[in-house]
Amino acid sequence: MQTHISWVFIAPPFVFKVKKPVNFGFLDFCTLEKRRHFCQREVDLNRRLCPEVYLAVVPIYKSGSGFSFRAEGEIAEYSVKMRELPHGWFLSELLAKGLVGEKEIDRVISRLHRFYQSETPSAEVEQWGTPEKLKISTDENFVQVEPFIGRTISPLAFETVRHFTNQFYAANEKLFCERIEQHRILDCHGDLHLDHVHLSPEATTIFDCIEFNDRFRFLDIANDLAFLAMDFDFEGRSDLGNLLLRNAAREFHDAGMLKVTNFYKCYRAFVRGKVESIQAMEKETTNPQEHEKQAARYFRLALRYAVTGSEPLLLVVMGRIGTGKTTVAKQLASELDWPVFSSDEIRKTFAGIPLTRRSPPELRNKIYSVEMTQRTYRKLLEDGFAALDTSNGFVLDATFSTRAIRKFLRDECKKAKVLFQIVELDADRGEIKKRLRARDEKAEETSDARLEDFEKLNAAYQPPSELASDLISVTTTSFVSDTVKAILLRLTEKQSVVANNVRSLEAG
Repeated sequence: MQTHISWVFIAPPFVFKVKKPVNFGFLDFCTLEKRRHFCQREVDLNRRLCPEVYLAVVPIYKSGSGFSFRAEGEIAEYSVKMRELPHGWFLSELLAKGLVGEKEIDRVISRLHRFYQSETPSAEVEQWGTPEKLKISTDENFVQVEPFIGRTISPLAFETVRHFTNQFYAANEKLFCERIEQHRILDCHGDLHLDHVHLSPEATTIFDCIEFNDRFRFLDIANDLAFLAMDFDFEGRSDLGNLLLRNAAREFHDAGMLKVTNFYKCYRAFVRGKVESIQAMEKETTNPQEHEKQAARYFRLALRYAVTGSEPLLLVVMGRIGTGKTTVAKQLASELDWPVFSSDEIRKTFAGIPLTRRSPPELRNKIYSVEMTQRTYRKLLEDGFAALDTSNGFVLDATFSTRAIRKFLRDECKKAKVLFQIVELDADRGEIKKRLRARDEKAEETSDARLEDFEKLNAAYQPPSELASDLISVTTTSFVSDTVKAILLRLTEKQSVVANNVRSLEAG
C-alpha cells in the first residue's frame, strides 16, 4: 500500500513502513538520515498510545543479491517495523458494517482522555494555539492548494474557505486565548481518522500519529477530535460525528470545545482535499481520477463547514421575479453539492404542463391560485426534507412572496428541527425588465413571468422585514459568480460567530 509520503509493506504478522524521499514543504524526507530520524520519531511518538504495535526501526541493506534485512552491504533505507493489527476491527471497517454506535464512540473517547491527561502542557506547545501560529498552517494550506484551483476545488470554494478561516480568527481571538488558558493545547495525535483507530474485543488501539512536523501535533484537543468527526461526516454519518464531539465535551468537562470544532473540521477537510490532490499527481498513482474525485468531495465538505457548519441546512433563495433566483440557486447547489428544488417546476408538474412551455393564459388563474400555491410550497418542502436522507442540505428556489408562505416555511422547519437560512435577491428595476424581456428568446425558460406581469407581481410582493437575523439580502449583478460569491461570503461571516457554531450541537 502507499500514501503520498510512505510505502507500506504488509508481511504478516508484521508491517514495514518506508518513507518516500519527498519534500512537500510541510515535511522533508529527502535524505536517508532524515528518513532514519523520522522513522525513530514515529516509533517513539506512537508508543505513547500503542507501545505494543511499534516494535523498532529496522535498516534495509542493499547487496549484490538485492535488498535484505540481513546486515550485508550498505544501508539503503530504513523502515518502521510494526505488529500487524487484525483486519475487521478498524473503525472504518466497523462503520461500513454498521457496527459503530455510542459504545464504540465512548471507547475511543476514553482512550484519548487517558492519553491527553498523560500529556503535560508546556509553553512551547501552547503557543501553537494562538491565531498567529495557527495561521502558519492554514496559510500554508491555501498556498499549496492554489495549483489545484479549477481542478479539484472551484475558485469560489477556495475563496470562501479562506475568507471563513480568516474571519473566524478575527471574530474569536478571545476564544483561542481561553483554550490556551484552560490548557487544551497539547502534544496530540495529529492524524486521528477512521483508519487509524482499531477496536478489537481486547484493546482500543490508536496509531500512526504525525511524526514529521511537530506543529501538526501541537494542537487544541478539539482540533484532534475534529478530524475524526469530519471523517464520520465524510462517510455520511454526521450523527456519529456529533455524538463523538458532544460526549467528548462532556467527558473532558470542556463545554468550549463545541465552539471551535466546525472551524477545525473545515481545516481538516481542506487538508484532506490537499493530500488527495497531491496523490492524484504522483507518477506512481494508479488511479489519479479517484484521488481527484475524493479531493473534490473533501473540498466541498470544507466549504459546507465554512458556510453552514455541521448541521443540515435549508437554504432558501427568494425574491421578486427576474432577480436571478433560479440561476443563483443552481450555482449555489452545485458548489455545495446539494439538490435544488424549484417552485416553478413543481407547479408545472402538478398542472401537467411541460417545464419549458409557458402556461396557457386561460389556465393561469387556476395554476396560480391560493390553493395551488399552498400545494406547491408544501411539496417543495416535502421534497427538500426527504433529500436530507442523502444530503446535508438543500436549496429552494421560489419567490416566497408573502408573509404567510414564509411563516409556513418557519413553522415546518421548526417541526422538522431543520435549520434554515434565507437569501433574498434584488436587482435594479431596469435590469429586471431587461431579463424578463429576454425570457421570450429563451427556449429553456421554466418561469411563466414576463414583462407584462412585472407591475402586478411586484406590487403583490411583501418584503421579508419580519425575518430579521435569518435574512441575507444581496443585489444581483450580470455576473452570476459574483452574486454567488457575495452570498457565500455573507454566510461564512455569520458562521464565524461562535454562537451559530454551537446552537445545534448543544441542542442535541
